[in-house]
Amino acid sequence: MSKVKYYYDSDTLAYRKIELKKGRKIGLILLYVLGMFLSGFLLLLVYLNIPAIETPREKIAKRELANLELRFELLNRKMSDIEEVLANVEDRDNNIYRLYFEANPVPEEQRKAGFGGINRYRDLEGFDNSKLIISTSKRMDILTKRLVVQSKSLDEITVLAKEKEKLLASIPAIQPVANEDLSRMASGYGFRTDPFTKARKFHYGMDFTSPRGTPIYATGDGKVVRADNTATGYGNHIVIDHGFGYETLYAHLHKYNVRNGQKVNRGDIIGFVGSTGRSQAPHLHYEVFKDGERLNPINFYYGHLTAEEFDTLLKKSQQENQSLD
Repeated sequence: MSKVKYYYDSDTLAYRKIELKKGRKIGLILLYVLGMFLSGFLLLLVYLNIPAIETPREKIAKRELANLELRFELLNRKMSDIEEVLANVEDRDNNIYRLYFEANPVPEEQRKAGFGGINRYRDLEGFDNSKLIISTSKRMDILTKRLVVQSKSLDEITVLAKEKEKLLASIPAIQPVANEDLSRMASGYGFRTDPFTKARKFHYGMDFTSPRGTPIYATGDGKVVRADNTATGYGNHIVIDHGFGYETLYAHLHKYNVRNGQKVNRGDIIGFVGSTGRSQAPHLHYEVFKDGERLNPINFYYGHLTAEEFDTLLKKSQQENQSLD
């Protein structure tokens, strides 16, 4: 029930009841309804704009998110630089290192292969920046795999380099008798006249004529596997196993300077020129084997001869004369 309101009438010196006119009453009702509508409209605007109103905690979280996005961007830039450097190393690995050591190049699909099977990044899905995080994670994983593949390749190249160095040191690459100690190069590889039967037969080595006692040198690194006189015709002789399928034989020695089983290096004195076994005069009979097959020793004298010395030796070795054994 609404309260009755009065006012004091000074003319009649009495209180009179306040009675609202009908039009004014309607106006007040309309004003009240309008006020309610405006209040509701303002409350609706406030409600719709609540997301734009940030609390201090939300401001901190937003700032941290922006910082993380910046870090991801910087990380991707660094990965781009690393990928560029790695691509250069991979190219040199395939086209220089592995080519030099006669190794097959690493296939591109092996270097840059992804990861099959289950979704490795399922736990990263469903977030506002899932796409950025997943793409960066994939890129990082592939880059890590490429680094592992390249590391293993360089490990293999290191082994090949050591083997190559060992091979180069092992190949018989010098003359077994020094030039200044030679009387002459008596006979080369090929058909020659046998000094005892006078028949034409194949001579499988090279004969170097020198005075008895002239030093004989190992032509490559290796291990002495024979130092005896049990092979027919060779007299006192030495066989060195150089590895990689190479062997050399030194025959008709006056005496040994090594023993069976001893390791030697290129240039070591292994014995001295003599005329033991089937021999007509003091000389060294020298042979080179590869995988059990005799090769022309002239093809291996690149270790210390000049071009002129090699050309002279080649011409003498091609003369079809009489051998000394």
